[in-house]
Parts: sequence; structure tokens; C-alpha cells
Amino acid sequence: MKAKYKYPIEPNIVQIAKLNKLFGCCRYVWNQSLVHCNQLYVYTVKKPSYTDLSKQFITQAKKELTWLKDVADTPLKQCLKDLDQAYQSFFNSCTSKEKGVKVKPPTFKTKKSEQTARFLKYNYKIAEDQIYLTKIGNFKVVGLRELPSIPTSVTIIKDNAGCYFAIFVVEIPVKNLLLSNNLIDVDFGV
Repeated sequence: MKAKYKYPIEPNIVQIAKLNKLFGCCRYVWNQSLVHCNQLYVYTVKKPSYTDLSKQFITQAKKELTWLKDVADTPLKQCLKDLDQAYQSFFNSCTSKEKGVKVKPPTFKTKKSEQTARFLKYNYKIAEDQIYLTKIGNFKVVGLRELPSIPTSVTIIKDNAGCYFAIFVVEIPVKNLLLSNNLIDVDFGV
């Protein structure tokens, strides 16, 4: 089972500029990939794979757009994986015969909406009340307590109010209650 722990962070002015650049790059990759996916779907009724999107909008784009080299690769790749997952969910809800809420197709990201960037295991380090992110630096994490396990990912969020947060996703082992031989009696008061 996965659990999330959300803590406010305090970036300095230089780090805020780097985070804004990272959020802008993630938004650019998402929006350009979404345009490409929409056009490809209209003309061929196919959805491009994650590897095709990664080659075109990260590897090739870095050769043409030098500012994409200034940010870490992992958040950009995670944006493409999120887009791929959003399309999968949309197509699955369209083709499933189950009743329920239909998933809407992915939409464009704007500066006004919440900004996110996700880092995986090798792109961050946690020490006491500090977190280090690749190509950004050390942040002070307010109120950080010991986590139950090593986080599998860290998501940095800038909300609509301009506040920054770090969300740590950790794996928590589930205790199997069915292994015990103890019986439980329930009295319904009848």
C-alpha cells in the first residue's frame, strides 16, 4: 500500500526561478505531446507509445531547444508517462462496457493551474530537514518527520496561491489479519 506525506518547502529566490523553469518545461512537453497525440489520433486513430513521445519531445527537442537541457530529465519523462496513463484511462473508459463515470480525455496545462514535477529515487536525497533535487539544490522541508520507509518518489507542487510543497510517496507494508487463528464474536443486540 502506498501513502503520501505532504510538507511545505521553503525555496530561495534562485530555486524558485529554477522550479518555475522546470514547471514550464514540464508544461511545454505535456502540451506539445498532447497536440501531437490529438493530431495523430484524428488522422490514424492510433495513440503514440511512450517511447515515441520520449524520443520526439525530450531527446530530439533537447537538440533544438537548449533550454530543455537546463532541467532534470526525470520530471519530463514522468510528464510523458502521466500523459500516456491519462490516454490509457480515457480509452479504457470509452471501450469498457461497465457502467460508471467516463474518464475525460487529457487537457492542456496552463500557468494558472497547479504546477507539478515528480522526481524518482535517484534524483533526490533526503537528510534531516533538507531535500536535495537534481539541478535545483537543497530545500528546507518544514516539519519533516521520519518517514516509514524510503520514498519511491517526490513530487514538488506549486499551488495556485504560490506555495510550494513536497509530497513523499512511501510504500507501507500491509499486515495480513487473516493469518491469525483468533475468532471475533459480534453481538448485534438482537
